[in-house]
Amino acid sequence: MKPISYSDAGVSIDKANAATEKIKQLARGTFNARTLSEIGSFGGMFDGAFPALKQPVLVASADGVGTKLKIAFATNTHNTIGRDLVNHCVNDILVQGARPLFFLDYIATGVLAPDVVASIVEGISVGCRENGCVLLGGETAEMPGFYAEDEYDVAGFIVGVVDREKVIDGRGITSGDAVLALPSVGLHTNGYSLARKLFLETAGYNVDASLSELNQTVGAALLQPHKSYLRALESLLDSNLIKGLAHITGGGLTDNIPRILPEGRSVQIERGTWPVLPVFKLMQEIGHVSGAEMFRTFNMGVGMVLICAEQDAETVKSHLQERGEAIYEIGRVVEGEREVLIT
Repeated sequence: MKPISYSDAGVSIDKANAATEKIKQLARGTFNARTLSEIGSFGGMFDGAFPALKQPVLVASADGVGTKLKIAFATNTHNTIGRDLVNHCVNDILVQGARPLFFLDYIATGVLAPDVVASIVEGISVGCRENGCVLLGGETAEMPGFYAEDEYDVAGFIVGVVDREKVIDGRGITSGDAVLALPSVGLHTNGYSLARKLFLETAGYNVDASLSELNQTVGAALLQPHKSYLRALESLLDSNLIKGLAHITGGGLTDNIPRILPEGRSVQIERGTWPVLPVFKLMQEIGHVSGAEMFRTFNMGVGMVLICAEQDAETVKSHLQERGEAIYEIGRVVEGEREVLIT
């Protein structure tokens, strides 16, 4: 009887080693003086001294990119999804005033394809470099029979730091404060289950269909990047001008803004005060989707919400505009029970 090996069960250690070598090269491009270990170590090591901070607070988050992966599979585009993942995680800790330190990734697939894994990690390394973040380590798991052929899943884990006295927690938000919006680029990484149903099932388009309403293909519109707001907001983090930040992800505007509101406060948003991207308008038309459902599922053209005192709004807007960032005043904080009122 022929001896049975791990490869007979569908797992190739040689392919895993080949992928690891490519990952090492990409990760090294993100290393800095605080990086104390190599890719391939059992644990990643990072210098934990923060002499410039009085009381350093570590802020951590983990997330994925949801079924946006299905669009990556359909278009055979694998070098952008990793950047989306990093940017999503960066935004999740940015809302508390944290700057990213290091990032770890998890990639799982049925049959390991080293070139595909390298493309995913290429996107991750680009995102890390753009955000000044070290790709410190990760895991690539080959799990035969668990994933469909040519499919995979990715997740990201990020750690950042903020001085305790600079933490942004929304406690100071009060009635009359201004609600500002930084625009999104597209769907970012949320709402894709509904988006795929609308475009691919209800309307019957394929990812290569070119639509005049979008001025691009369906696939290109749905693969628009998840924007990081770190560069836009970093110079404001220590200004004490920002009372609250909300990353508009799953749950849209209506479910994410209340996460930063203190008791007794709500937000009133006025429609038409910011540009809603064509992709959202088209999806609503295709499925006759209610306005309430759209605002709870998609970001509707708003990627990050910033709350500041009314008297500081012009200063904040001017600061961002001088740096080439679009910024819109979309509403006010009012008395209420931690909800979003859209008028």
